[in-house]
Amino acid sequence: MNQLYDFAIIGTGAAGSVLSYFLSQSGASVCLLEAGKNIPAGQYPTNELHANSRLFWQGGMELNHQANLLFLRGKVVGGGTVVNQCLLDRFDQIAIDNFKQHSGISWFNSQELNQHYCQIEQHLRLEVIPKQYWNGNAHLYAKGFESNQLKYAPLRRGQNQCHNHKANDCIVCLGGCNRQSKQSMTVTFLPKALQQNVHLIDQAQVQQIIYGKPQVVVYGTKNNHPLQVRAKRVIVAAGAIGSTELLLKSGFGQSLPALGKGFFCHPQHMVFADMPEPVDAHKGAFQALKSADPRFRQQGFKLENVFGGPIATAMMKSGYGISHHQFMQRYRHLACIEVAIQDENAGQIKLTRKGQLRIHKVLSDLDQQKVNAGIEQIYNIFSSLRPNVIYKPHMPIGLHLMGGCTIGIDPNQAVINENFQLFGYDNIHVVDSSIFPCAPGINPSLSVMALAHKASQVILDLAGYQPVTTHSKQPTWLEEAL
Repeated sequence: MNQLYDFAIIGTGAAGSVLSYFLSQSGASVCLLEAGKNIPAGQYPTNELHANSRLFWQGGMELNHQANLLFLRGKVVGGGTVVNQCLLDRFDQIAIDNFKQHSGISWFNSQELNQHYCQIEQHLRLEVIPKQYWNGNAHLYAKGFESNQLKYAPLRRGQNQCHNHKANDCIVCLGGCNRQSKQSMTVTFLPKALQQNVHLIDQAQVQQIIYGKPQVVVYGTKNNHPLQVRAKRVIVAAGAIGSTELLLKSGFGQSLPALGKGFFCHPQHMVFADMPEPVDAHKGAFQALKSADPRFRQQGFKLENVFGGPIATAMMKSGYGISHHQFMQRYRHLACIEVAIQDENAGQIKLTRKGQLRIHKVLSDLDQQKVNAGIEQIYNIFSSLRPNVIYKPHMPIGLHLMGGCTIGIDPNQAVINENFQLFGYDNIHVVDSSIFPCAPGINPSLSVMALAHKASQVILDLAGYQPVTTHSKQPTWLEEAL
């Protein structure tokens, strides 16, 4: 491609699509590259197995180096917002203070971030699921919390009237929402960006970034044919693992010693209980409630009611043979509560000598203590509901992938500076969850979008463009959700 773009963005997830919209809004030319396929609305796979194989990297089976921690990351236009991202909470003061402390960056403060949250929330529908639309699993969750005198609260979800489809099997949203209710990038920021002449290239396997002035060159392939994109500035927004891997393969690790370090993932354990009566946790809105007890936040974990399809549920049960068969026969009777921890033991993303990706990530003793504390609470909650049996969790899952390209002020400890630039490379930026300096303990997607808005203003200013600011008053429906 001979065109010289103002910006080339690698990745179409929560950061990339938001960036493409706000950058193009100022009149800049933008090329948006995505490794996954652009799937038209309403055509996401409804079969769980097909969704895993077509919408996730490695078919949804990406493991750490010890093969005891499973990572899930989307490989589709819209990225992780298509296969996850329904829960959209702002960071609390604890998370913001931790980011400021670990990074040393002054604009990590509530006043600064609030304006960016407001700019993003204008483009989203945010709802909570009212009690009349709770499913059986949510009712059991609430009853168990009340029996143990624990506080719970509704989850703030990025969705548009999804609860009106009470009888539907809403677990399909983990493989893409064909009703276009979930506020993924494919129904929010990306269509608006494409209307502003953003050039989207899907199935683009980016392999290398070559730094230069006045342009940066992105090399890769599309449909096994060579692909080359030139831009004045390149923004890497391929997620914690994708962005880090690409920068390592491009050789930036030689001058950036912190590249690949500081990887976090909010490890999550699903605890199942076999109840005497059918729960039918697979029907209706499957994720409605969260723990709201401040003691849990202080201890570094949270509890949510959640469930999974038959394949995902089968993977969460250890063992095989007759015991596993009997477990799955009781699928309709299973209730589930998930514990997710704020992990403190940072992992590292590396490349082998052959250039293959390897993720070193284990739970420390302190992390395991958080897991155990959360599981103990779940056992108490389930025990008060008189289940037939409670199943010990099997393999943790990492859904919120963060770090690897940490933001900070010290090039020996961080990868990008406060202007989202790679240290030493002023026209290469990183904007996504890979810049997180620590684990927030809160779902990161909304904050990734807010940081992308912040980054768009900074980058436009550096490039000599005037950022466009939209009306920031929260609409009535959002005030009600909050």
